[in-house]
Parts: sequence; structure tokens; C-alpha cells
Amino acid sequence: MAKGTDPFEMNDAAKQAMTQVFGAMDSYFDNLKKTIASAPSGGNEFGEKLKSYAERNTAATHDFVKKLSQAKDLQDMFRIQTEFLQAQVGAFTEQAAGLTESFTKAAGDFKMPKMPGG
Repeated sequence: MAKGTDPFEMNDAAKQAMTQVFGAMDSYFDNLKKTIASAPSGGNEFGEKLKSYAERNTAATHDFVKKLSQAKDLQDMFRIQTEFLQAQVGAFTEQAAGLTESFTKAAGDFKMPKMPGG
């Protein structure tokens, strides 16, 4: 490779296309966040946690895609991906525990309806 040559160097048309792609990506994630925010949670703790986790995971993924698009080289891409995966494993562990707790609580609060004549 010639000295001073940037492997990610793009011409103006490619830069403009990338700008449009990033705009579309931001629009997609914004719409996804609005959809999640407007979804009903069922009015219980389990539903609220599920909705909250979906919002956080969507925001984390959006942030990951933005960071990945700004990577300077392949090593930077791997670093960004590794950080994201580590964070998501931690988030999954936390979310699984939180949902299990909420589900167990909801199941404990559940009362069987009385049968007629019983």
C-alpha cells in the first residue's frame, strides 16, 4: 500500500451515499424506539421491565452501529464489537434475573378463579 493511502478513503459520491445510509439508519432506530415506547406493557411489573429492556437494548444496538461505522480500521472494528458483546452479555444476565424475579412475583400473586358451585 502506498504511503499515506487511506484504505477507507471514499470519493464524494460514496461519502454522500454513506451520509444517506446513516440518516436512514438513524430514522429506522428512531422509529423502532417510538414503536417500543408506544407498545402497551400490560400494566404490570413484568411488562414494564420487558419494555424497558427492549428500549435499552435498542439504544445500545443503535450506539454500537454508530460506533462501528466510525471505526478507523479492522482492529478498531473488532474492539468495538468485543466491547458491545461483553456489555450485552452483562445486560442479558441482569435482564434475565430481573425478568425471572418479576415473573416469579407475578406467579405468586396469581389466584385461581373459584369454580362455580365450589
